[in-house]
Amino acid sequence: MLSGILRGSNAISFTGCIVQFCLFTLCATTECVLLAAMACDRYVAICQPLHYTVIINRMACVYLAGLAWLSGILNSLINTVIASDLQFCGPNSIDRLYCEVQPVIHLSCSDTHLIDILDTIAGAVFGFSCLVFILTSYVFILVAIFRIKCRTSRRKTFSTCASHITVVILYFGALTFMYLFPHSKSFQRLDSVVSMIYSTVTPMLNPMIYSLRNQQIIGVLKNVIVFRFNSYN
Repeated sequence: MLSGILRGSNAISFTGCIVQFCLFTLCATTECVLLAAMACDRYVAICQPLHYTVIINRMACVYLAGLAWLSGILNSLINTVIASDLQFCGPNSIDRLYCEVQPVIHLSCSDTHLIDILDTIAGAVFGFSCLVFILTSYVFILVAIFRIKCRTSRRKTFSTCASHITVVILYFGALTFMYLFPHSKSFQRLDSVVSMIYSTVTPMLNPMIYSLRNQQIIGVLKNVIVFRFNSYN
């Protein structure tokens, strides 16, 4: 994006497009699995708090993180290798902000049956199944929260999931709009806006959403604000 702004052109080479394709698929897949792993962490913390340190130990965290990145690497590698062998006859114009799976497939003039099947399988395994797992986890979490008699404890327990729920809604909401609902050419501009949300806005908001749960960071922000306010006065 920065290179295009500096050059005054939105053109990209085939190699650059394939690199974007690879990195986007890698990050999107890894993010889905990581959000599912975080839902598992919230479930154990709320529904089985006495066993939390036994179930979610250091090795479990390593395995979950490794599974997320391994899933992203394998899915990205398989799709990228197949996409790089496709034939493109032109005009090669993508109606998105960057190269991703569907726009690249639609540009190809060769047989895309195999990559279409793989894309559908990947969407079902890493998208739909992860979302179902997250929703199922939160059904059990909500049941456990409603069983808490103290309203203050109930609110405090639910607040521990607020950051994760916010990210899940932003991320999967945009993905659902982009890949599950059919769109005509009149929706191309809206597609670009939504793709920017889950590729740029959501990652930008993630540090702020998660960090606001950290009391040390909140304390530092308060000190900075007080210091700035006093210095201006």
